[in-house]
Amino acid sequence: MVSSLPTPRIRCILLDIEGTTTPISFVHEVLFSYARSHLKTFLAKHFDSPDVLADLAKLREEHALDLKLSPPPPELVEGPLIDSLVAYINWLIDRDRKSTALKSLQGKIWKEGYLDGTLKAQVFTDVPQALRRWRHAGLGISIFSSGSSLAQELLFAHTEAGDLTEFIDNYFDTTVGSKQESKSYRRIAELLGLRANEVVFVSDVVGELEAAHAADMQVVLCVRLGNQPQPFAERYRCIQSLATVLVTE
Repeated sequence: MVSSLPTPRIRCILLDIEGTTTPISFVHEVLFSYARSHLKTFLAKHFDSPDVLADLAKLREEHALDLKLSPPPPELVEGPLIDSLVAYINWLIDRDRKSTALKSLQGKIWKEGYLDGTLKAQVFTDVPQALRRWRHAGLGISIFSSGSSLAQELLFAHTEAGDLTEFIDNYFDTTVGSKQESKSYRRIAELLGLRANEVVFVSDVVGELEAAHAADMQVVLCVRLGNQPQPFAERYRCIQSLATVLVTE
């Protein structure tokens, strides 16, 4: 069944990635696995890079807070420093931690994989056509993901369907805030120069939709094969394909 977006007139589509434009399996089984397997080599090669050192400094701050957890994370030691950093970073990956520093570091690792052709991003088959249709309708298109803005842009630049970045105006990551907090969506609307109710946010996670709705955005729940069942899904307009999101005047 085709769903039309409600009034007021929408001026921007804001998309989640994992489970919305891209299969969850690709993120967890391909991207996370690639970052894990290349982490030690990448750190050894780029350990003195200012950008990498900035990520590692933030990770050390995060580690200091994590020491209060039970059980605590792997210890960071000054001797085999890279090995202990790898252990801690893998500990964060295992917990799918939405850490800005972790996501920044992963993005840098994935960049090498995309550029040398090792990685090719997956998007659902309806995504390219939906992006073209929304662009033809004069809509803005933005992404909001816990992955770094670099990782987001790399993904859409290197998909199996080709480079899709020409359709995307903005990439928002956790530097604007958590995806589970309404203030993040108000900040995004502000950065877009729009009223929040002129933006529709599409995600597969109800907690994110609740936060966006509390900020006055319009929201749509994306239900894809392989996504986790969501509580209170019946409260939201549900779609199984971006092709079923029509823009009406």
